[in-house]
Amino acid sequence: MRKFGFVVITVLVTAVAGLANPSPAKASDYPWCTQGRGLGYPGDCSYQTYGQCSAAASGRALSCGMNPRVAFGQEPRGRRVYRNPRREW
Repeated sequence: MRKFGFVVITVLVTAVAGLANPSPAKASDYPWCTQGRGLGYPGDCSYQTYGQCSAAASGRALSCGMNPRVAFGQEPRGRRVYRNPRREW
């Protein structure tokens, strides 16, 4: 009976720990956003193609636009290497 109680407590603690620390949802920046009243800016950016975006916007008084985070995003910067052309080794 002691083992059963220990197993039940272990399962409950594991379940509570799993619920208390959920992994965050992965946010993806897709290139197309539905934009309009009530969505804010840049809108709902969960569309990979213009066709998906226009189908979702159809009949909802929304339009499709480019996601500014994708359109104006910068490439990650690498390590800068400074070279002195006068210096001889």
